[in-house]
Amino acid sequence: MNNAKMGNPAVVGLAGFGLTTLLLQFHNLEVMGLGPVVAMGFIFGGLAQFIAGLMEQKTGNNFGFAVFTAYGAFWIGLGSIWILSHLGIYTASGTDVGFYLVAWTLLTAIFWVGSLFIHTAMVLTFSTLLAGFIFLDLGHFGFPVFNKVAAVTLIICALLAWYMMATIILNELAGRELLKSGKAWIRK
Repeated sequence: MNNAKMGNPAVVGLAGFGLTTLLLQFHNLEVMGLGPVVAMGFIFGGLAQFIAGLMEQKTGNNFGFAVFTAYGAFWIGLGSIWILSHLGIYTASGTDVGFYLVAWTLLTAIFWVGSLFIHTAMVLTFSTLLAGFIFLDLGHFGFPVFNKVAAVTLIICALLAWYMMATIILNELAGRELLKSGKAWIRK
């Protein structure tokens, strides 16, 4: 039997989610183009996060498995929508994307409930993600000012995801708790 210690796949999943989310919000705030977002949406936010989810499944972490594979698929799906629109194969309207986002809002609400059983950092990350999706939903269905509100909210979400990544990496390297994640809001 191999007793070698395995790395924690959550660090890659959180890094990919945070970086791709951050880049998209810079695009939504109109400070950068869409190209880097599409590239990272397929590679780091999509493929790497999806692989991290599959690795979470091997550790028995159903929450990590579901979250990372789902949001990896989200980024690949969103990148596909952009590419198909760019190539003129199918031009997605604002409401088409809006319905895509509403579906992801509903799934995120389920994950948000699950986060309540984990720790405060996870709850804050999913709270800002859920709020960001709700703002994007509003922005795509007639209230475009909410897209900017969503961008700021989701920048906070991305930084919170990176905080959790840093917590895992730095606490392990230090051999002690340098960064805290907080307690579960609901006990099992």
